[in-house]
Amino acid sequence: MTEKILQAPFSGILRIGDVEIPAFVLEEGTRVISARGMTRAIGMKGRGQGITRVLTHQTLNPYLDNELKMAISEPIHFKTKGGMKAGTGYEATILQKLCDAILEARDKGALKTEQEIRYGEYAFGLIRAFAKVGIIALVDEATNYQEVRDRFALQKILDAYLLPYAAAWAKRFPDSFYKAMFKLKGWNYDPSSVRRPSIIGTMTNDIVYERLAPGILEQLKSRTPKDEKGRRKHRYHQLLTEDIGHPKLQEHLLKAQVLMDASPNYPSFYRMLQRALPRLNETLPMNIPEE
Repeated sequence: MTEKILQAPFSGILRIGDVEIPAFVLEEGTRVISARGMTRAIGMKGRGQGITRVLTHQTLNPYLDNELKMAISEPIHFKTKGGMKAGTGYEATILQKLCDAILEARDKGALKTEQEIRYGEYAFGLIRAFAKVGIIALVDEATNYQEVRDRFALQKILDAYLLPYAAAWAKRFPDSFYKAMFKLKGWNYDPSSVRRPSIIGTMTNDIVYERLAPGILEQLKSRTPKDEKGRRKHRYHQLLTEDIGHPKLQEHLLKAQVLMDASPNYPSFYRMLQRALPRLNETLPMNIPEE
């Protein structure tokens, strides 16, 4: 039985630094990066067998797990909106998995040649630009798919993160998070006081909730509206689920605090935050070494 060739009604160019990567969204919602764009993204020169060359690359092959090898060996075939065959591509999240493998090889000191070192530099730049949800959001923006994105798909994400009711209050933001924030802003931090500058709420929304998952902040605001005094009945984290919402929050806070601790001032921290944990549905500039 012949496999059905899906159409890609949405297409566009994903621009990351100086690299342009053709991106598509298939009719059933799969986000795809073209095979040639995949090689371009990691700095691989020449055509030949394209990205499948990593399967026989003596240095990189040991760092590719079986799932990644299978995905690379079985590209997606699709047609463009006009019905013309557009060649092959890969699910967008494969790019992040490939970057993870390349960076693991670099961390182990396996990348030796000039070409291999270039792969590591490109992979490092990419991995700081998006997370798994981030790359999907980037493809959606590049292809304009976010304008008509299936609302049920977004609702599944929200349902995984959010409770239908507010849970009992429990401390979720460690003192060290705000202590690091105050240090970067040059403010005095008093752990015994609950009084904080009013802008802290706005900063927390920006640093955390706008980057946690798509649509989360808007949902949190709507589920716990302000009263006549401008106060909210519940803290946002009280609406997060225990199995996904809270673990993702703690993971995000840890990453953000690492960036804070490594930064000399707030502008420096914010620049790293934009690259490492970008706002979802926002394309950001990224430095990638030139050819």
